[in-house]
Amino acid sequence: MYSNTNKPTFIEPQKRHAKLEKAKLKAYNGESDDIEFMFNPTELSFTRAVKWESKQGNRGSELLPKVNFSGVEPYKFTLKQLLFDTYETKKSVIDEHINKIKKGVETVKGASDKRPPVYILMWKDEYFYCVITSLTYTLNMFLTDGTPVRAMVDISLQEVDKNNLPGGKKSSSTGKNRTNNSHAKSLPNTPPDKK
Repeated sequence: MYSNTNKPTFIEPQKRHAKLEKAKLKAYNGESDDIEFMFNPTELSFTRAVKWESKQGNRGSELLPKVNFSGVEPYKFTLKQLLFDTYETKKSVIDEHINKIKKGVETVKGASDKRPPVYILMWKDEYFYCVITSLTYTLNMFLTDGTPVRAMVDISLQEVDKNNLPGGKKSSSTGKNRTNNSHAKSLPNTPPDKK
């Protein structure tokens, strides 16, 4: 007689959990400290404006002003309510996290052009090269001795051209109306015309 008690049992292999990928602002070329978020943002919202110009008196068949495309603005975005917490370690959240973030709105030490650092927004993929345009942080938890251990942070960012970063000495834009600097340097210096 067959018994179910001797039936082999199937053991399901444990599923491997993928490693949590942390979002961060990676400092370009080591200009500053990387800003790694303790908790990933819940959403990323990007805004880009397109510039159109209209001239008075230049009207179409519907009597609406004719508009001309005049360029695009860089993408702008805000990372809202980023939480930084050091309650478990009892260390100051300012020393551990906020001071690194504050470097994003201060000039880079040793940089000849005296500007804040450029970052790369990364979260698995590379999103944008960007600069911090504003920083707001609120300290909202303290130890009994006054040590701040929690902060909520909002960081506003603006896209920059990765081929023409702030502080660069040359423009990567090209066109027939651009002056060839190497040619201009080879011309002899001539005094301006006298009137």
